[in-house]
This record gives sequence, structure tokens and C-alpha cells, in this order.
Amino acid sequence: MASSLETSKLTLQSRLNADSPSCWESLTQMQSCTGEVILFFLNGETYLGDSCCHAIHTVSHQCWPNMLETLGYTTEEGDILEGYCDHETSKSPPSVKASVVAPANDMLP
Repeated sequence: MASSLETSKLTLQSRLNADSPSCWESLTQMQSCTGEVILFFLNGETYLGDSCCHAIHTVSHQCWPNMLETLGYTTEEGDILEGYCDHETSKSPPSVKASVVAPANDMLP
């Protein structure tokens, strides 16, 4: 009989195999920002880096809604991380597209 942890791992693996590479990349990024998340909860740090928030946002909103719980976060912790990162994402300035400037000699008749 498989334990619930083994079942979770199998479920996670099947989801990873079925979904897009951006989901896999985001999970990998979340692994690299584990230290930031620990400091966020244990020491009351109020900052998570942009790449960490982007990964959390991608995983929870575009890949698998309950993935944070599958990774071991409680529902409350997942909600806190999602809320923080959603707030930070909405505050970030929009990307600026570079405008194309025609050379001065093209403007002359």
C-alpha cells in the first residue's frame, strides 16, 4: 500500500509530465528561493524577490492551484505567499517597450 507522501509524489510527477515547461521552470525557481520563503515566515522578513514571486504566481495561478499545499506549505502559508506575491506583482511598473526612432536622414525629402 502506498503512503500518502508517495501518492503525492506520484500525483506531482504526473502533473509535471503533463503540463508546460514554464510550470516546471517555475517549480525549479521556487526550489531556489526556499531560503527567502523560510526567512519570510520565520524571521518576519517582508520581502520576497521578484523571481520567487513570479514562480509562486505562475505555479499557483497558471499551473496547479493546490501545488503549494502539495509542496508542503499549509493552506494558510500558501494563501499568504500568493497574496503577498499578487500584491507585489500588481505594484510593479508596466514594462516599457523600446520605441523605434528613425535616423534623421530618413526624415528629409
